[in-house]
Amino acid sequence: MDLSKIKMVVTDMDGTLLNSKHEVSDKFFALYEKLRERNIMFVAASGRQYNSIIDKLDSIKNDIIVIAENGGFVMEKGKELLATPLENKAKDHVLNLLESVPDIFPVLCGKHNAYIRSNSKEFEAKLREYYTEYELLDDLKEYTGEILKIAIYHFESSEKYIYPEVAHLEGPLKVKVSGENWVDISSPDANKGYALRKVQQRYGIQPADTMVFGDYNNDLEMLALSDFSFAMENAHPNVVEAAKYSTSSNDDFGVERILERLLNE
Repeated sequence: MDLSKIKMVVTDMDGTLLNSKHEVSDKFFALYEKLRERNIMFVAASGRQYNSIIDKLDSIKNDIIVIAENGGFVMEKGKELLATPLENKAKDHVLNLLESVPDIFPVLCGKHNAYIRSNSKEFEAKLREYYTEYELLDDLKEYTGEILKIAIYHFESSEKYIYPEVAHLEGPLKVKVSGENWVDISSPDANKGYALRKVQQRYGIQPADTMVFGDYNNDLEMLALSDFSFAMENAHPNVVEAAKYSTSSNDDFGVERILERLLNE
């Protein structure tokens, strides 16, 4: 595996760069400084809110590209590069559908803010880890502003209890199981692969120049855009099958171990 020509490193956050405590390691930040010295670009790509991502990467936020909301929003050094909103008509259709699904918690995700129903303090406590900026609404259907996606949370399993209820929307919309507890619904072009391709085109980066790390189904499109795609040891089976290579878990410095190899070359 010749890593000497890598020009861009792209990593998912939860389950990948972040450990189980939702922390970025000091080791990563030290390795990032060496990446920057070698002019290797770094992209953080997550289903999280933009504000939540830069909160985790605050010390380097002015030097990196951030793909937020599963590709619906891309920022570089505080400048917007791409936004792919969900049409209001589609938003209303999804919200109407979700009314019949029990024990779920939808989130309307804007560029810099999110909106949830004011009916669960327990969910609100969970939300704070992923969305640092949000507002409580009595009825989400009353919100008429622009949103990028609808994220839906289930305390036990998104794949078991949410996805079967919305899978039929795939095609006109993008439906992604983005984590153990989350399903995201967005515009068909709002995915990490579409966003990463735009970034690659902007900087003339090819798949042969790109290294990508991921762990869940919302990473599949961007893994396909790299000749050096890595599945975490803790990854979903679909990701393990799709990735060309593997690394150790997010709690065992899986990303950092490969970055050390990259820098040694």
